[in-house]
Amino acid sequence: MTHTSRAVICRELNKPVVVETISVDGPKRGEVTVKLAACGVCHSDLSATNGTIVLPPPLVLGHEGAGAVIEVGEGVTGIAVGDHVVTSFIYMCGKCSFCARGRPVLCVEQGKALLTPVEGTPRTKDKDGKPLNIFSGCGVMAEYATLSADNVVRIDPKIPLDRAALVGCAVTTGVGAVFNTAKVEPGSSVAVFGCGGVGLNAIQGAAIAGAEIILAIDTLQSKLEMAKKFGATHALLTKPGEDPTKEIKKLTGGGPDYAFECVGSGALAELAYRVIRRGGKAVIVGVARATDAASIKPMGMVFEEKTLQGSYFGSCVPRIDFPRMLQLYMAGKLKLDELITKRYKIDEAPQAFADLESGKNARGVIVF
Repeated sequence: MTHTSRAVICRELNKPVVVETISVDGPKRGEVTVKLAACGVCHSDLSATNGTIVLPPPLVLGHEGAGAVIEVGEGVTGIAVGDHVVTSFIYMCGKCSFCARGRPVLCVEQGKALLTPVEGTPRTKDKDGKPLNIFSGCGVMAEYATLSADNVVRIDPKIPLDRAALVGCAVTTGVGAVFNTAKVEPGSSVAVFGCGGVGLNAIQGAAIAGAEIILAIDTLQSKLEMAKKFGATHALLTKPGEDPTKEIKKLTGGGPDYAFECVGSGALAELAYRVIRRGGKAVIVGVARATDAASIKPMGMVFEEKTLQGSYFGSCVPRIDFPRMLQLYMAGKLKLDELITKRYKIDEAPQAFADLESGKNARGVIVF
């Protein structure tokens, strides 16, 4: 069955997003069609509109979505019509060496589901019948989407879908970087560079993990005020171009045990590595431009046993981590309600992106 759907589209790089009516074909073998309830407006979507993340337009945006399954293709098991699901922007083949070792974020087959479902042909077309790409195999900033079944995770239907959508990217990326990548220990000290949607979740992840000092660092006072609500014990307002090394080391008693770069900046990656104490770990979470770079001194890495590590999607296993995050929410330990600064109608998508770029929201969510 083909569905008529309103969708948010990047038609041209470095131009505002547009809202159009598109058609979404039903599922082929191994696929499902989802009627979306909500989709988070993520910085990665913005990065796709300016070329930082290279996904060619015309592109249906959205990867942090939640909704109900309305059609199931042949061969799909474990997911049925009516199930509530959260979308995952990584395709997991389940067969490669990384999937077999429980590292699906590194699946070697991901490239097959970047612009279409893994089968390889588009399910979305514009009003003129021309095919549209979809963001990382998802394209869920739309009323309907057809995805590979491996791009969705079934969840408890009791959880509100606008809250559940957030674990599809921001929450899992930030909290997962703390839990899975860094494995932050109780009583430790943590510094988080950038207090947007991902940074706030790194902060609350550190609080849940039992960190004693959690230093939030940002250039906007409003972001630091949000950070305190999510568990930051200290806050540092910085200015672009200044070096806050001394202040960071002072506030963390000589440098943090863990530092998380959640902006996507080579300069901040360098700073995160520089400020950690001996034996510390700097984790790069933000996605920088391909032309950006950072430099370190290998001698210091050896003699001080520092670690510089990347974290993609919180090093998560979606079918394990999504339910785990939502269990923490249901137990009152993970803040999801507080993350949503503003809800938008789909026709307000251009404003939602403008608010994201200005740093106005913790998380904006489009509700269908």
